[in-house]
Amino acid sequence: MTQTLTPPAEALKAVETEPFVIKFKPLTEMTDEQFEQFCALNDILRIERTAKGEIILMPPTHADTGNRNADITIDLGVWAREDGTGRYYDSSTGFKLPNGALRSPDASWISNSRLEALTPDQRSGYLDICPDFVIELRSSSDSISMLQDKMQEYADNGARLGWLIDPLANPKCVYIYRPQAEVGVLEDPDAVSGEPELSGFTLKLERIWNTPIS
Repeated sequence: MTQTLTPPAEALKAVETEPFVIKFKPLTEMTDEQFEQFCALNDILRIERTAKGEIILMPPTHADTGNRNADITIDLGVWAREDGTGRYYDSSTGFKLPNGALRSPDASWISNSRLEALTPDQRSGYLDICPDFVIELRSSSDSISMLQDKMQEYADNGARLGWLIDPLANPKCVYIYRPQAEVGVLEDPDAVSGEPELSGFTLKLERIWNTPIS
């Protein structure tokens, strides 16, 4: 029996405006190789896989959201290059979490010591590790509850610090995640600090708050 890895036209049309979930289990389970082929065949989309094996298709970001994501990645990258203790990644990077999910945070950072501990197989393709630090930026197509669940998943799988930035809330806010800790909330902050996990990193939020998110 031949299996197609390309989603039906209805799914692609639906994902133009909001995430779309495809369920495979219990009928079948997509292997890592099939998942990589699936992503390559549908490279216009951002694609993640949950711990349950569900495939999440996400639309390309709108221009304003993409610009804000770029600003966040640049600020993190400038700090990371000067700090030198780890490497930073953009939203196109996939990470295999210990629970089996494959996620692509909007921005992330991993310490050199943890990267050096990976085997060659763990470094090839998608990184077989949960980042130390992750950022998710909410856009108009994102469900806040789904993003909150994803942030908690990062914290449960090894992230030492996570920020969920929500410019759509009233007031605008940043949710702060740490393992085995209550979620912190900053309302309308001018900036958010990465201390103590990311010494010296502060993300200024003026551009994110004052630019419309589409």
